[in-house]
Amino acid sequence: MKVLHFVTGGFSGATQVAVDLCEAAQRTPGMEVLLVLRRKRSTSMERIDALRARGLQVRVVSNWLHVLTVWELRRIIRVWNPDVVFAHGFSDHIWGRQAAVAEGVPRIFHVEHNSRERYTRRRLRQALALAPHTQASIGVSEGVRTSLIERGFAPEQCIAIPNGIVLERFPDSLLPARWQDREPAILMASRFARQKDHASLIHALALLRDRGLAPMLYLAGAGSQRLLRQAQALARRLGLQAQVRFLGNVADLPERLAATQVFVLSTRWEGMPLALVEAMAAGCACIGTDVVGVREVIDQGRTGLLVSPGDTDALADALQRLLQDASLAERLGAAARAQALNAYGHDLMWQRYRALLFAEGAP
Repeated sequence: MKVLHFVTGGFSGATQVAVDLCEAAQRTPGMEVLLVLRRKRSTSMERIDALRARGLQVRVVSNWLHVLTVWELRRIIRVWNPDVVFAHGFSDHIWGRQAAVAEGVPRIFHVEHNSRERYTRRRLRQALALAPHTQASIGVSEGVRTSLIERGFAPEQCIAIPNGIVLERFPDSLLPARWQDREPAILMASRFARQKDHASLIHALALLRDRGLAPMLYLAGAGSQRLLRQAQALARRLGLQAQVRFLGNVADLPERLAATQVFVLSTRWEGMPLALVEAMAAGCACIGTDVVGVREVIDQGRTGLLVSPGDTDALADALQRLLQDASLAERLGAAARAQALNAYGHDLMWQRYRALLFAEGAP
């Protein structure tokens, strides 16, 4: 069976999921896989070369015009002749499915990675018109599945397969022996994008300072240089330069998570946040914004704390609770790790996708 995954080359969470699925398929006897990335300004040839070094077949198509993207992808499909195409993310799932339909691919799947995408009327018509040619629309959380149905996708065609992470990156040996051995600091790992709300977290840090608390805040991730500069300017304006460190992309995220007490995902919307699940697997005490995807992962008061979107006072209160109550933070971190190990492993995600591929009666 030949399987092609088409996804943004921006190396977002959607890209990581596609990469993980490709590598799992590659290890499965009788399967051959090709990853096709749509070039973005943030597309890194270094990261593509690293994927190829791991044995993945990777191709890149242009992003200049959508019609050119579809044309280039059609050429790849025509030559490679896949049995299955997975088209990930908005608007890539439209271009990917258009190319797959035009080239007569027998089985096509649409994977939706966010609960709030910018569907114009035209884009929604295009997406729904592809439904008769699509075996299933996959939401990466139950909330994303619900959002698809609310937009008019047929309920019987929509399923949920939660994202998973590579749990082997978070062995017991990674974790410090004692909670006190972790730095009493805050970490957020997220690209700088319109979707993410770094500003609320920085404002909450200023509120903590006014209450006599001065934890370090580490912001890992790249993304939009404009938004990064805005966050840096905000930290300077609030006098937090000494407390905020902008780390950029980091290769040792599991180690950094395991060395830190508190993880925050401050966001405006989500699908199924991989960074949050990784923080849970590392045993961090986690705080997340109460939006689709996040509220499915965090069980309020048991595996973490939820705060309303944009509520800096509530975020500061939650941070203060965890920084001042070590027993609470340790308990939440332990419960979060157990939840991540039990429910959000990559192997479980792959089993669910594999079941789709080898479903009885599939062509």
